[in-house]
Amino acid sequence: MPAAKKLVIGRRAPDFTLPSTGGKAIRLSDFRWKKQVVLAFYCLDWTPG
Repeated sequence: MPAAKKLVIGRRAPDFTLPSTGGKAIRLSDFRWKKQVVLAFYCLDWTPG
């Protein structure tokens, strides 16, 4: 596993890929040239933890 990169406010986020709720791979770079991207991570009632 690669080392974690430190995020700095105001700088471009590193590209990454995550699965959507439908199982499709979504890359942050898929949204390049769009206005803004907001990411929200939260635990739902049916997730462990």
